Amino acid sequence: MGHLREVNIKYDMPTAGLAIRRTTYAIQSSRALGASALKLIHGYGSSGKGGRIRVEVRGYLQRQKDRGLIRDFIPGESFSIFDEATRRAFLRCDELRRDSDLDGSNNGITIIVL
Repeated sequence: MGHLREVNIKYDMPTAGLAIRRTTYAIQSSRALGASALKLIHGYGSSGKGGRIRVEVRGYLQRQKDRGLIRDFIPGESFSIFDEATRRAFLRCDELRRDSDLDGSNNGITIIVL
């Protein structure tokens, strides 16, 4: 079982296009480092830009999931012990059980299951 990696893609408030490129790189490098899950910090839109990043990144992740390039993704607001996708993710990455955002309804993050 791999580990959890955390990447902040919003640190300098990038454009949505740059955020997608950062997400792609984070997924590829996380796999190369043996991670089984990735916690992506993208912000939730309080500045007016993070909301667009969140929406674009999650749309991109859905397309990656549909193509079989990632196993799943869990929006931060759904990342809960009561969520079936979260419980499945625990089987791939036990470290997720100890994440500070578990049950926190944080819509500024997304968990990617590799």
